[in-house]
Amino acid sequence: MKVLVTGGAGFIGSNLVQKLLEDGHTVRILDNFSLGKWKNFGGLVGNFEVIEGGIEDANICERVCEGIDVISHQAAYGSVPRSIDKPELYSHVNLHGFVNMMNAARKAGIKRFVYASSSSVYGDLEYSPKVESLIGKPISPYAASKASNECFAHSFASCYGMTLIGLRYFNVYGPKQNIDGDYAAVIPKFVSSLLNNRSPNIYGDGGQSRDFTYIDNVVQANINSLFNDIDAGSHVLNIACGESTSVNKIFENVQHILKTNISPIYKPSRNGDVRDSLASVELAKSLIGYQPSVQLREGLQKTIEWYKRNTI
Repeated sequence: MKVLVTGGAGFIGSNLVQKLLEDGHTVRILDNFSLGKWKNFGGLVGNFEVIEGGIEDANICERVCEGIDVISHQAAYGSVPRSIDKPELYSHVNLHGFVNMMNAARKAGIKRFVYASSSSVYGDLEYSPKVESLIGKPISPYAASKASNECFAHSFASCYGMTLIGLRYFNVYGPKQNIDGDYAAVIPKFVSSLLNNRSPNIYGDGGQSRDFTYIDNVVQANINSLFNDIDAGSHVLNIACGESTSVNKIFENVQHILKTNISPIYKPSRNGDVRDSLASVELAKSLIGYQPSVQLREGLQKTIEWYKRNTI
């Protein structure tokens, strides 16, 4: 099949592109390279093309949908702290760009549209584990943009008979994730700091917990959502491992793998961060046959080995 991957030069998108090509699909990639990197295409083998452009341009969205069978929409700005600094980006790109892509898919007659949602939609909900039918109020512009995506997807499924699957990612990590910068995620920040003999920052007391999810599990969820038989309509699914780990424990594991004794620096908690996050993945298992195949310890080991090969 011919698959469009938006944000295909980014962390999740480029890993997905690699798997699609390995499975024999033809892939078209749309990316504006504000976050994605050309080097993420290194080693790719297969039939693919790259179109440079942004999803905020409706004309480009329509052009890249020509001749496409299914869409995996990964293009978006991530990072809660960045969204608090620059909320306008999240309205313009994450929401307006998302509607552009869905509308372009509608006009092209594309019925299957898989998109990246986020665990952030659970917001201030304290109930755990998180189940798809119960969400809270968003506590950051990033969370608001993803919750709005789900609302628009539901309306498009109702009005146009499309099948839209939103994947609520829980703290994805793994090879090709950005390791530097103010908005890097916690695991690559830990790895980068320790590889460079620096103390990483931990915001809050480190007792906050997350359902850390290795990239291979996320790729599997996208593949299954794109190609498995699923009833028409709007669906949202938690994509995680179903296990919660504290930030302090993650740091200890990274320390152990790298064999370092460097201590972290504790700083005040950040606005917009939830305290704890744990997913139920039962719906994803039943609807798309999702089975998280890589657990935390193995995922950390694979991630660290990749960074050591590619950043030192």
